[in-house]
Amino acid sequence: MTQTFWSTEVAEEPQQDLAPATEQAEAAAEPATLALSADDFAALEERIVRAVELVKRERQARAEAEERAARAEAGLAAQVPLTAQLKQELRSLRTERDQVRQRVERLLSQLDALEL
Repeated sequence: MTQTFWSTEVAEEPQQDLAPATEQAEAAAEPATLALSADDFAALEERIVRAVELVKRERQARAEAEERAARAEAGLAAQVPLTAQLKQELRSLRTERDQVRQRVERLLSQLDALEL
């Protein structure tokens, strides 16, 4: 009978003692958890600041790239008429060259005929 009494008493005491011990452990763990959480929070804050800076730099680089692309497209659009004009001029010069060549060949053939 005494064993049962002690068993019950032992079973009851840890339950009663566990609650204050658990509270004490939680109270003792809170500062450590808070310190760890503060460190984690600081690290998270630093990562967020770096991410924000990275996003800002990327947005600025994107805006600059878009501006360069717009300038390049404007420059290209300005070159299209000039390119068409130069192509036409090249065709005209080639046609003129062919005509001059034909005239020179004709004159040379006339000179050859005179020498005979």
